[in-house]
Amino acid sequence: MQRVLPDRPWPLHDVAAIRRLEQRAAAALPPHTLMQRAGLAVARLALAVAPHARTIWIACGPGNNGGDGFEAALHLKQWGKHPIVTWLGEEARAPEDARASLQRARAAGVASSPQPPEHFDLAIDALLGIGATRKPEGMLLQWIARMNAGPAPVLAVDVPSALNADTGDATTCVRATHTLALLALKPGLFTAKGRDAAGQVWFDDLQVGGDGSAPAAHLSPPPAVTARLHATHKGSYGDVAVIGGAPGMAGAALLCARAALHHGAGRVFVGFLDADAPALDLQQPDLMVRPWDSLDLADRTVACGCGGGEAVRAAMPRALAADALVLDADALNAVAADTSFQAQLAARGGRGAKTVLTPHPLEAARLLELSTADVQANRLAAARDLARRFGCVVLLKGSGSVIAAPDGNVRINPTGNARLAIAGTGDVLAGMVAARLANGEGSFDAASGAAYQHGAAADAWPVGEALTAAGLASRVA
Repeated sequence: MQRVLPDRPWPLHDVAAIRRLEQRAAAALPPHTLMQRAGLAVARLALAVAPHARTIWIACGPGNNGGDGFEAALHLKQWGKHPIVTWLGEEARAPEDARASLQRARAAGVASSPQPPEHFDLAIDALLGIGATRKPEGMLLQWIARMNAGPAPVLAVDVPSALNADTGDATTCVRATHTLALLALKPGLFTAKGRDAAGQVWFDDLQVGGDGSAPAAHLSPPPAVTARLHATHKGSYGDVAVIGGAPGMAGAALLCARAALHHGAGRVFVGFLDADAPALDLQQPDLMVRPWDSLDLADRTVACGCGGGEAVRAAMPRALAADALVLDADALNAVAADTSFQAQLAARGGRGAKTVLTPHPLEAARLLELSTADVQANRLAAARDLARRFGCVVLLKGSGSVIAAPDGNVRINPTGNARLAIAGTGDVLAGMVAARLANGEGSFDAASGAAYQHGAAADAWPVGEALTAAGLASRVA
């Protein structure tokens, strides 16, 4: 058993792949082996996360997730704890493995109850697992609400109940403090509502290992750090040209430019779309300010759209002709509204030009002609669709940002927190992606590396100090 930390490219498998793995393992092992291993793993983690817990409520569902709960109860009883099982199933209709584990728990003297105990020191959510497809109602909904009401910690078995394991979507679901993923890690634990629902994620492959099937995604690993050689100069690390800052929005372009500079670009130019914008950034005088239409974009990475407003439309043809390009904010809205820009963007993909789109869910919805709710319901699919449509890398921002490449490869960013939910942090991220492209990284690595470092900076932010976009831009080296 391992705690899942943002230290490697953990593979993430969808439910269909996990079902195949489960069937293959079950066919090769003695009956009930997987469930017994799962229950033992759950019981061990329960002791680790709540060592002083005495009364442990184990909420069991009608399927095999409930069977895992029965097995955990058996071990906890043997170890001197007081587990109390509540069960939503019927013995005559229970799967064979779950029924066998129920009988084992009864034989061990595990207490059962039709209702949760009034007081419990730990709750174990063994209600639904990966098979949940319906909105919780009735007793199931009541038990979920009881767990979520606290204050006891909650350990979810495999997936917090009512959370979609593939997408992280949910209406109402268990909000666990810990989740033990079994056999394989699931994408839904790490994006959309999954990060809030899963708490600390742990993993146990139940001594099965993988079956060689391709993962649905990977967690983004920490980006490689390459030491700069002494015999280099500013030209060795590329130029970034930021185009944005329509009237009243100069700050967005400056945040993007400052982040690009602090994240390692050799030189950074700012082309304001507002003719009356300042000619100098007094706080960052090493930025070179020019009228946007006078910027030489040859051999430069262009970051276009931050604070662009409607004025960005005039700059789009030149930006779309750049060698390397990051499109953010109003540049994405301009693409969504103009089929000629869409065609030029797709043509970039056809010729292999480096391109990264950095939409938030609403911008992605506009590009896909969907609702924001549709995008959030399946963030991986939305990012993949955009990447394929335009032949470029897409960084779909949000909790568990999704990075998708045109070839179908997907990464989910494991870093970051809600302190990033303020204006301007997206502009900072766009500048970081541009800096990495200017340094010579490929689009996929540049997008995932920037997202990782962006989130890691927020995770390391000093307690008690307000996180601002301007402060973040200066700490993303």
